[in-house]
Amino acid sequence: MSLFLIGCGPVVARQNGTPDVIATESSGPPYAQLARLALDGEIVLDATIRSAARIPPAEATGLAPGHVRFYVTADVSALIRASGPLPARVGYLVDVPFDPRGRAPNLKRQRVIAFARAVAGRPDQVQLLTPDAQFAWTPALDQRVRGVVRDVLAPDAPPAVTGIGNAFHVPGTLPGEGETQIFLKTANGNPVSLLILRRPGEEKRWALSLGDIIDEAGGAPQRDTLAWYRLACGLPDTLPEASLQSQDDDNATIAREDYAFVRQQLGRCDDGR
Repeated sequence: MSLFLIGCGPVVARQNGTPDVIATESSGPPYAQLARLALDGEIVLDATIRSAARIPPAEATGLAPGHVRFYVTADVSALIRASGPLPARVGYLVDVPFDPRGRAPNLKRQRVIAFARAVAGRPDQVQLLTPDAQFAWTPALDQRVRGVVRDVLAPDAPPAVTGIGNAFHVPGTLPGEGETQIFLKTANGNPVSLLILRRPGEEKRWALSLGDIIDEAGGAPQRDTLAWYRLACGLPDTLPEASLQSQDDDNATIAREDYAFVRQQLGRCDDGR
């Protein structure tokens, strides 16, 4: 069971060491990347790098061009998420790009937020999830990460989308009127569906339903929310033909158009993969 801790002092964490890149963009990583990391990892920590020892290139297997690998020790100032206690100081490997002058950056005393996993049998080690799972700390990023973790751990968090079930379009009584319903498959089996509405003289609109009742009351999820992420990063690009087996050609064509409309409205999944 995950433990969500905010603003606690030095706490213990365990994890192992593998490469990670520190993002330096002032805007910070996109929401989708933070959501993916928060979902994939069991540890999110706020720490300050105490020391950084450069790993010789010959020993840095898989190091990307233009990067340098360090073994760092970091003092944990807060656990944003952890499945158990962590020591006040942890070590891990991190890959970072050279600075614009082609030199290795100075990581000592840099405050970071890192997404990691525990290392079996090594409570004082953590392993970063990906080469870009560590970021320079800023107040704005700290707030964003805590919000994402809070959403991920919420009891009513939207489930992962694993595929699409049945989809069908029902024409209305007026020309150009109709509704398309698309039922989604989820990792936990909870019902999730999309409703796309066509009304004469109105712009097309759509809604997400998290439950058995399908209606437009909830509307479309706001961008940079967990519900948006589940759809933007979980839905396939096109509606599978198997989902339209019960539809005639005309209704199937409209259902495809409505699904494409939803995909366009959601936008790109910029999750850093």
